[in-house]
Amino acid sequence: MAKPSALNHDERTVPGTHQKALQINLDPLRYGTFAEIGAGQEVARWFFKVGAAAGSISKSMSAYDMAVSDAIYGRCKRYVSRERLQSMLDYEHGLNLERLRPSRGDSTAFFAFADTVSARNFHGTNECHGWMGVKYQAHPRDDDSQIIIHVRMLDHENSLQQEALGIIGVNLLYAAFFLHHKPELMLESLLDNLSTERIEIDMIEFAGIEFRHVDNRVMSLKLVQVGLTGAAMFGPCGEVLQPSEVLRKRPILVERGSFRPVTKVNIDMVRSARESFAAEPEVEGAQIVELMEITMRNLLVTGSIDLSDFLARADVLAAAGKTVLISDFFEYYRLAAYLTRYTSEPIAVTMGVASLFDLFKEQYYTELEGGILEAFGKLFTKDLRIYVYPHRDEKGLLRTVENLEMAGDMRSLYRHLVERGRIKQLGNFDEGVLHIFSRDVLKRIKSGDCSWECMVPPEIAEIIKRRRFFGYQEAEVPESVLAR
Repeated sequence: MAKPSALNHDERTVPGTHQKALQINLDPLRYGTFAEIGAGQEVARWFFKVGAAAGSISKSMSAYDMAVSDAIYGRCKRYVSRERLQSMLDYEHGLNLERLRPSRGDSTAFFAFADTVSARNFHGTNECHGWMGVKYQAHPRDDDSQIIIHVRMLDHENSLQQEALGIIGVNLLYAAFFLHHKPELMLESLLDNLSTERIEIDMIEFAGIEFRHVDNRVMSLKLVQVGLTGAAMFGPCGEVLQPSEVLRKRPILVERGSFRPVTKVNIDMVRSARESFAAEPEVEGAQIVELMEITMRNLLVTGSIDLSDFLARADVLAAAGKTVLISDFFEYYRLAAYLTRYTSEPIAVTMGVASLFDLFKEQYYTELEGGILEAFGKLFTKDLRIYVYPHRDEKGLLRTVENLEMAGDMRSLYRHLVERGRIKQLGNFDEGVLHIFSRDVLKRIKSGDCSWECMVPPEIAEIIKRRRFFGYQEAEVPESVLAR
């Protein structure tokens, strides 16, 4: 169920869109350009409508024709893209500084606002989304700062999408100018006077002098935490990623985990699954997207999010070269629905035996009228398969898809999915790592038992020790050894 606004606004009064636009127009510091492609000049229109626009607008333009747009901003592969937005911001902000800084640079903080948007077409067949950003000076003569967002417009009418676009553009400018010292509050304010039924923000990136201390991975986490999107993504270098640009028309492999820390089992599981997935006839030769997913439920297991713990997980995944997906999709069928939004190619999920047992627990599906059958219908409707990593129990028996015993009323459903090839056993696993469990590794890290180091990849061990992640304690050297 969508929320009426991005967050609980108890700590601040939420100004109306008219009030925000007028406050910007009346601010003697702010002066700049609006450049908008697609969906009309919906953001600039607010500033003209509220009055006093001459105080803030140096130029307003829209280059709808592709040839005209290319002549101004240079050629690009896609017009509704981050690449096009960045070229618009750079070009327009540069022109303001070149033309106006000599005469009024000491008293003016210049800005360039831009968006490039694909709103609902006449037939309703296109993806309704857009890129929006502002490049600006927080103070006169200041170095530049920048905020970029990607939005999905969820209204079913073009006019309503345009209206929502105008409101979120005003919110973005207001946040940049008046809330820049509080990035988390900026993020929360983006859906003021809107709802998550109308707009989804699935990517945000802060850059420049004002945001030099902002970690965009934390901002990605906050997007999901406050309900602005169901999932956010960042790459191994900490760069924020827009999901559709990464996932579009590509096969996807997901491993869900806590990654506290990444162990040899995690790495072997995704390697094994990738090899099996790549060998499938419908996948062979395609470029697979590999995602390591952390759910909000996992991050909130102690009741609140520990940012240092989250960043430690992000850093060890980065050391392993992995792309991270943070999601609010505890149920796998919701994760599948999210991924199929972006691709029609096959999707694979890899999990251990314990997670497979959990998948068949009916208590997780009580909110669905059709219970587990409805959930599995949604999960396996598309070309999705589950690869199962084995488990060696305390008796030394290897638990696999073939010898698992589900509860009586789930046994037939389980066998049906196995026989149809929707649940598959991984065979190319490393027997030598089956004894490793993340919780055991974490316990050894905290206790100073150095035996954990052989349970994780070398690059992971190095970063844990160097950065003292997960309560790392150096092993005590016995006095008898020191005496030597």
